[in-house]
Amino acid sequence: MAGRDAVGRGRSGRGRRPAALLVALALGGVLAGVLGLPGTAPAGATEDVAVAEALAASENSAFEADTMPQMAITEAQAQQRLAEVAASRAQRDAEAAAAAEAARPKAVLPVDGARMTTCFCMRWGQMHYGIDLAAPMLTPEYAAEDGVVIRAGAASGYGQAVYILGVSGDVTIYGHMEEIEVSAGDAVEAGQTIALLGSRGQSTGPHLHFEVHSGGLDGEPVDPVEWLRDRGVEV
Repeated sequence: MAGRDAVGRGRSGRGRRPAALLVALALGGVLAGVLGLPGTAPAGATEDVAVAEALAASENSAFEADTMPQMAITEAQAQQRLAEVAASRAQRDAEAAAAAEAARPKAVLPVDGARMTTCFCMRWGQMHYGIDLAAPMLTPEYAAEDGVVIRAGAASGYGQAVYILGVSGDVTIYGHMEEIEVSAGDAVEAGQTIALLGSRGQSTGPHLHFEVHSGGLDGEPVDPVEWLRDRGVEV
């Protein structure tokens, strides 16, 4: 009996030692985590580090996936591309200029909002070789068509006058202005301001005297109303 008890106690003691050792190790880990002893990290901290490392790896992978690989062309290819862009731009500019030119009027009334006070007709016993267009002082006067100024300045009877040889081959004459804004040799376009209306010379009030000489300065005077109408302009 005594022998069996001793053996039994020995077996019992040996069976309890592993369990006690596991308990001690567990308690030691907990205490080390609580007390912050070196060499051992708390379970929660280990998990946090693992999560942080996983997130960093994921972000790096995403950055590498989104980064576009470098692409390049040679300088010769770039020069060729520049030439193509320049040619395209020049073509667009030419087309825009052509469209603007097509839309631009080829003839205009030389004074906007004027009232015709004298016709191309007999007046005071003599022929009046033009029309008079009355308007307020300093109203802009325009070139009736594209052309080149052949004379500008003082003129007998008109006080001041401008003479323009137009693209039609005819000469248009503008008289009695207060101020002249062009000079001989200037190229002008239809609708461009050439003077400011006045009452200089033999005049009874502010107006533009407008004449048209067919075929040149020494050509036959024609009715400006009909000349303008032939070009789509009504007085």
